Amino acid sequence: MHGSLATNLGLLHAVRAGAQGLTAQVAVCVPYPYLVQAQSILGGSAVAWGAQDVSEHAQGAYTGEVSAPMLNDFGCRYAIVGHSERRSYYGDTDAVVAAKTAAALAANLTPIVCVGETLAEREANVTAQVVLRQLDAVIARCGIQALAKTVVAYEPVWAIGTGKTASSAQAQEVHALIRARVAEADANVAAGLQILYGGSVKPGNAKELFSMPDIDGGLIGGAALVAADFVAICAAC
Repeated sequence: MHGSLATNLGLLHAVRAGAQGLTAQVAVCVPYPYLVQAQSILGGSAVAWGAQDVSEHAQGAYTGEVSAPMLNDFGCRYAIVGHSERRSYYGDTDAVVAAKTAAALAANLTPIVCVGETLAEREANVTAQVVLRQLDAVIARCGIQALAKTVVAYEPVWAIGTGKTASSAQAQEVHALIRARVAEADANVAAGLQILYGGSVKPGNAKELFSMPDIDGGLIGGAALVAADFVAICAAC
């Protein structure tokens, strides 16, 4: 929950310019009120845009919610679902995240499905169980083929905004686990699945993280508020 019309103006124009010529796919997911601004500035560029959440309902008496068809009206390509903050602060359960994923897919949006463990869960050595439980809920609801149209983002909750970063080896271990789980059901879907890492990615550590075989990119938080840092991370990818 950052940004204003004034600050977004410079940020979006700088990201648009900086993304030109990059081979990486680049997208920004903005707060709902700024979707029209993102559409206006990024339209026709190499940068896609999306939202930070989406309702599991297509329409109806759900005051305050924003549906996937509404996001389509603003040219969105992506919707983040299951971000750790949505799970922890707003009670988005695995079932709700799966339903939001299904709603995004039904509207031809690409859901960016976030999975990840807390510090307590990592210290209890249940990282694998937590991450796979979250992933399995989406597969059970949407089917394995749906992952061909989905991006998965691994975000260790203990590394978000804390300055702590999972080592490249720690991140790779979980990314490989995710891909292996998908491969159990469909090897082709697993091979094509984009798995992003999100957890204090910065220009200084991006290249090492992205060099891992199962880390296909980043879900960037704080560093994305500084255009030069975000563009440098995209270039590293």
